[in-house]
Amino acid sequence: MRRFNYTELKDTRSGFGDGLTELGRKNKNVVALCADLTGSLKMSQFKKENPSRFFQVGIAEANMMGIAAGLTIGGKIPFTGTFANFSTGRVYDQIRQSIVYSGKNVKICASHAGITLGEDGATHQILEDIGLMKMLPGMTVINTCDYNQTKLATLKIADYQGPVYLRFGRPKVPNFTNPDQELQIGKGIILNEGKDVTIVATGHLVWESILAGQKLNNMGVSAEIINIHTIKPIDEEIILKSINKSRCIVTAEEHNFLGGLGESVSRVLTKNDPVPQEFIATHDTFGESGPPSKLMDKYGLNCNAIVKAVEKVLSRK
Repeated sequence: MRRFNYTELKDTRSGFGDGLTELGRKNKNVVALCADLTGSLKMSQFKKENPSRFFQVGIAEANMMGIAAGLTIGGKIPFTGTFANFSTGRVYDQIRQSIVYSGKNVKICASHAGITLGEDGATHQILEDIGLMKMLPGMTVINTCDYNQTKLATLKIADYQGPVYLRFGRPKVPNFTNPDQELQIGKGIILNEGKDVTIVATGHLVWESILAGQKLNNMGVSAEIINIHTIKPIDEEIILKSINKSRCIVTAEEHNFLGGLGESVSRVLTKNDPVPQEFIATHDTFGESGPPSKLMDKYGLNCNAIVKAVEKVLSRK
């Protein structure tokens, strides 16, 4: 099992903020819009350096999406920023009608996704957003795992034509990916090669999968671990090549198992090579208020749950 180390814990939303600041310095077409959460989205430095390219729309998320769509007509590249719940569920009609239907080049950047929003509770958490966004024709969906990858994704989507949903989080998590690693939209990354089971993870569950892989290695199980940062378009090739060896798979995500990464993987398997699959995800439920780490444990979104899912899927081979 390959060893992974990290030197610090960093929140993924800061990766977005730092990436946006860098974009502001080198791409004058990049503009930013925020719905009264500039500090939470780490957009303050961009605002300070580019006051004429920053638009504070207040608690008016639907209006923010309409403004962003309009700005693209003049050649601007709008990055919108608010919580994931308010970036998707509250404004689905505006995204569908004003942005995606006509292919507007808007980057919808959503922080505080999943249950790791924590104490703010179920009304602010969202576990359905990946499903909402991936069902929109032409929408690209990206869910990053740490600070470095979030910064790289923020920089990358500025040059990517078309609407993008970029999902990241609030808590500080291990920052373990290479800051210089190329991020290709639509291409997964093999973190560890293995032959007994495939673990496909996204977002905060990538690090938990690495920890699970270490435990499994000590148990004599060789796990291939894949970081799927792009959920749509999904990298079918990397998944199919891996299961050709392992013949079973576990998917892991901080999202409802209905509509998320696991469901996308199931579609790939059904079309090409059906093998046993187990899901690490929430199961048709809302979240609740509590410390993020305790919520992850309660809802089975951790390395121990992944190990148990691997044991179960191995028994089904």
